[in-house]
Amino acid sequence: MADHTGPAAEEQAGWRDSVPEGTATDLENLLGTGVSAAQEQLQRNGGFMPFALTVQNDGEVRLVAVSPADAAEGTDADFDADAMISDLQALLRQNRDDFRAAAVVCDILLVEEDSDAIHVAAEHRDGSVFAAVLPYAANPATRTWEFGELGADTYEPSIWVD
Repeated sequence: MADHTGPAAEEQAGWRDSVPEGTATDLENLLGTGVSAAQEQLQRNGGFMPFALTVQNDGEVRLVAVSPADAAEGTDADFDADAMISDLQALLRQNRDDFRAAAVVCDILLVEEDSDAIHVAAEHRDGSVFAAVLPYAANPATRTWEFGELGADTYEPSIWVD
């Protein structure tokens, strides 16, 4: 299993040049922490629920979680991930004066690749955003998770919006 903690070198170089150094450090910290936490949950539990991370005004990184709502009737899901993501975004918007950057981490399906992926969408109070996806799959033979290449993704801000 490869260790992925940041975007591909060429993507990272171009992205870093477009934002202030402190902002890039905050967003990369959220990206790396989010991917690592999601990988750990996958390995421990076989899956993970959406969660958020914040960089507090003093630089401390904190985990933010919400309780899952029950899935809609007639679905096979145990919880409604979309509702949890909406709840996380609303909670982050309400408390955004307490931190300078935040990221929402969730499990998505990459339809074109037919693969599950960890999705991390980070944004900074200065308006900078960065999102990435890390495809993954279970390897039944080794009972481990195999991760693909971390890639940049598009993302529209959801926390510092009015």
